[in-house]
Amino acid sequence: MRVILGAALVLVAGVAMAQTPAKAPSAAELVAARQAGFRLMAADFVGLKAAIDRGDDVKRLAFPAGAIAGWGKALPGLFPAGSATPESKALPSVWSDRAGFEAAAAKLAIEAGKLAELAKAGDTTGFAGQYQAVGGACKACHDKYRVEEKR
Repeated sequence: MRVILGAALVLVAGVAMAQTPAKAPSAAELVAARQAGFRLMAADFVGLKAAIDRGDDVKRLAFPAGAIAGWGKALPGLFPAGSATPESKALPSVWSDRAGFEAAAAKLAIEAGKLAELAKAGDTTGFAGQYQAVGGACKACHDKYRVEEKR
């Protein structure tokens, strides 16, 4: 009987926990996550360029290229309404032109996905050219949806 009662209590606790909604991240947490992700993506991007310049085997670059593609797919979910803070570098156009922002993120994912495929195929020349296309996708998004960097 104790075993059945214990199992019932565990079941009730599990059901109660499953019904408790998870706390949504705050705007500050979302901005911190976005900025960390962008820094990681930039590090991958710089590493890809260095590897191209050194003439490295591009087959070894499929993982970071794929990571950039994954980041492009994840981006829209990291910019929900109400997640702008003074620390954010996102322009209001991220939310006012949501369809355009999502298309720009999808473009990054597509171009980086192509980069990953060229890496897997060992196509050094194609990879170097596609690297430029990925950079263009980044720039197009920054031009429209990010505060301009002061140099």
